[in-house]
Amino acid sequence: MLDAVVAIVVVTLVGAGVLVILGPRNVVRAVRSVRSAARPRNLGSMLQPHRPRDVAGPAINPKTQRVVNAAGRLSNWLRTHGHDDASRDLRAAVARLAGNEAAGLYALQMALRRIRVVNVTDTAAQERLRALVAELRSAVQDRFEQLELLPFKRP
Repeated sequence: MLDAVVAIVVVTLVGAGVLVILGPRNVVRAVRSVRSAARPRNLGSMLQPHRPRDVAGPAINPKTQRVVNAAGRLSNWLRTHGHDDASRDLRAAVARLAGNEAAGLYALQMALRRIRVVNVTDTAAQERLRALVAELRSAVQDRFEQLELLPFKRP
């Protein structure tokens, strides 16, 4: 019991010391800010579950999504095989694709031209690179034709 009384006295004295150190103006400001804190008017609305937010952006055209997926696969492959510059170019082109699709497609086409000079000594890896590049080139070409940015190819 005596311990509890001593603890209460110590806490009171320390609190009074902190208030003296802060000064009267800061104490008054703190009391006013606590009093003026917005209190919820309707507690019932706080307890109701909120509607989940839509975190997805606007719907992307399926062919554009195909381009983004192919570019992501190629970029990851390039990065894991030590071609960080080419990977970075692809990712920058895909980022541009989100803002201005035509400019992004042209940037992807330029990045594909730069990837032609990437050479890998392993034949299996070289074939995988060719397959990924061909997939991305086909997807970009399809989207170009769909947007009518380039003339259609005649077989």
